[in-house]
Amino acid sequence: MRWRLPFSPWHLLLMPLALLFVLPLVQMVLTSFMSSAEINQFPPQLLPTSLHLSGYRALLTETPALRWLFNSVLVSVVSVIGHLILCSTAGYGFARLKFAGRGVAFLVIVATVMIPIQLLMIPTYLMFARIGIVDTLAAAFVPWLASAFGIFLMRQFFLALPVELEEAALIDGCGTWRTFWSIVLPLARPALATLAIFTLLSSWNDLLWPLVAISDDNRFTLQVGLANFQGMRRTEWSQLMAGNVLATAPLIVAFLIAQRKFIATMTFSGLKG
Repeated sequence: MRWRLPFSPWHLLLMPLALLFVLPLVQMVLTSFMSSAEINQFPPQLLPTSLHLSGYRALLTETPALRWLFNSVLVSVVSVIGHLILCSTAGYGFARLKFAGRGVAFLVIVATVMIPIQLLMIPTYLMFARIGIVDTLAAAFVPWLASAFGIFLMRQFFLALPVELEEAALIDGCGTWRTFWSIVLPLARPALATLAIFTLLSSWNDLLWPLVAISDDNRFTLQVGLANFQGMRRTEWSQLMAGNVLATAPLIVAFLIAQRKFIATMTFSGLKG
C-alpha cells in the first residue's frame, strides 16, 4: 500500500513561505506589548518579559487615535461604496452597451493606470483648492470614488457572464437598468467583494496624498497620524507598534470575511497570474 501525504505536497513549500510572511506581523504584535526599555535594548528582545499596555495607553490618551481611526473608516467606507457603484455601472456599460467610441474610451481609461500618481498630485491639489475641499476628509476620499482598475475588473467579470441571462430578462420585459440591478449585479457579488477588498486596502493604507491634502490634526487619517510618531531624533516605538496593530486588525478581519469571494473572482474572471 502506497503511503500518501494527508495534504498536498505543495503545502511543504507554501507553509514555510506563509510563516515567513506572518513572522513580521507576529513580531509587531509582540513589540506593541513591550516596554520602551525592552524595545530599545541591545541585543533586541523577541519576546516580552511581561505584557505592557503603556503603548496602547499612550496611544489612546496622548493622541486622537480614535478620531484618526474614525476618519480612516469613514474615508474607506465612502471609497468602497463609490467604487462599487461607479465602477460596476461603468464596467457594465463597457461590457454590454454598444456606443460610438466605446473601445477608444476604455483604452484611454485603462491607459491612465500607467500615469504615476506623483504627476497628478499638483493638478489635483489645485483643483481641490479651487472647489474648497482641501484640508477636509472629502479631499481624502474623492480620488478613491472610482478607478481605472476597478472599471477594468468589473468589465472583465461582466464579459465572462453568459449573455443569455440578460437576453431572457429583456424578453420578460426588463429594461437595461432593471436587468443590471436585478439580474447582473447579484451575480457579480464575488467581483464586488474583490473590488471592495482592493479599494479598502488602497484607501486605508494611503499616506502620501492625505499627507499633502490634509494639515489639520483632527482630520488626519490613521496612517498620517502614525507617521507623526517617527521623528529624526526620537521614535515612539511602543505607540507606533500599537497604532500599527490598530491599523492592521480591520484589514485582516475584512480579508478573512471576503477571502472566498476574492479567490472565486480571480479564477472566474481570468485575472489569475
